[in-house]
Order: sequence, then C-alpha cells, then structure tokens
Amino acid sequence: MGQDLDNHPLAHDFPEFKDKIRELKASNTHFARLHRDYEEVDKAVIRLETGVEHGSDAELETKKKLRVVLKDELYALLKA
Repeated sequence: MGQDLDNHPLAHDFPEFKDKIRELKASNTHFARLHRDYEEVDKAVIRLETGVEHGSDAELETKKKLRVVLKDELYALLKA
C-alpha cells in the first residue's frame, strides 16, 4: 500500500478536472497519448523509488523530470 502514496494520478492531482480528463481521454488522441505516457512514466518512477526495479539516480531523476513535463502539457490542455 505504501507504493500508492507516491503515485501521482492526474485525476487525483487535479480533481477539479476529473470529468474533463475522462472526456479528453476519449475525444482527443493527443491528450490520450500524453496521459498514457504520463501514467507509464509515473509507474516507472514508483518502481524505481520502491526498489521493484533497479536503476541509477540519474535515470530516476530523468524520469521524474519527464513526468513533470508531461504533467505540465496535460495541465495546459485541461485549462485550454
């Protein structure tokens, strides 16, 4: 259960956009791809942080930075 504490699902981080996230995932292929990429990177970060997978600190930091970039792009689309 501790692994879930570090998870950053988009709907949890932006509850005010929960319905719009669902709508855009269904209607906007660019948003859907970004959302899928975000979730994959988020899960990879969690696996590295919890030791499920082993990687370097640099790899972890790179994935964390990518997660932020993807989240920023998704947020911009949600606000548009």
